[in-house]
Amino acid sequence: MDYLYFPGCTLYTKAKNLDRAAREAARVVGFELHELSNWTCCGAAFPLATDNIMALLPPSRILANAMKEGENLTTLCSVCFNVLRRTLHLLESDPEKREKIFDFIEMEYREGFHLVHYLEILRDEIGFENVKKKVERDLKGLRVAPFYGCMLLRPSEEMRFDDKENPSIFENLVESIGCKAVDFPYKIECCGSFQAVGAPEVATECGHAILSSALKNGAEAVTTTCPLCQFNLDTKQREMKEKYPDFPGLPVLYFSQLMGLSLGLPVETLDFGRNDVDPVPLLEGRGIL
Repeated sequence: MDYLYFPGCTLYTKAKNLDRAAREAARVVGFELHELSNWTCCGAAFPLATDNIMALLPPSRILANAMKEGENLTTLCSVCFNVLRRTLHLLESDPEKREKIFDFIEMEYREGFHLVHYLEILRDEIGFENVKKKVERDLKGLRVAPFYGCMLLRPSEEMRFDDKENPSIFENLVESIGCKAVDFPYKIECCGSFQAVGAPEVATECGHAILSSALKNGAEAVTTTCPLCQFNLDTKQREMKEKYPDFPGLPVLYFSQLMGLSLGLPVETLDFGRNDVDPVPLLEGRGIL
């Protein structure tokens, strides 16, 4: 089973550990990622004014390139996935805009093209029961809080990813690899990362509220698939501890790092050194490493 793969800018820079662990984990569970050629930045934000055709050109060109190279495309980054899936929805539902965009970029639109998130491949194509059969390392019921953030689920009528209020795809994955999924009320909230530059104190407050909720519900770690969420929840813990001295901190791992750990990938591949809050002491303390 092969998928065209759009890594996106962040996975080539700050989030190399998300990318590398996911590529290796895919091979273990039974599918290959083939990087899309000539990919560019997706624009990182779906335009709120959809008559702004220029803002739709980068994601449309990415989709057009993928349509030329194959039948499907996958990505890991929640932000890229949000932009690409909403763009594809618009292209499928608005023939007039589609014709205008594809005339401008001088490329051919093809019906029946599929864009899926990596987690959807695990759920719908591989199956979590089959992921479970590949587990090599016992994660000993590590209590992990899956954090969806806002990009995977909203707007639900365009994303069509999971239940918008009570999603379960992340919980089912972490349970299949030997963790205990921790439910907490902030799991679908925005982490505030879009305020990280203009109002960093707002982003820090959002992150603290999310992590405090996960801790209160018994989490030993948080997991995500969004590089922006990971950065805001992980790196911002320095500021959180300055403002809230009692805040104990909490490792924030990419789901692909946890998955790779359970599948027996070498620790070097998981690259925990890129995590600001080092998860190794936790993993060693629990007898996992």
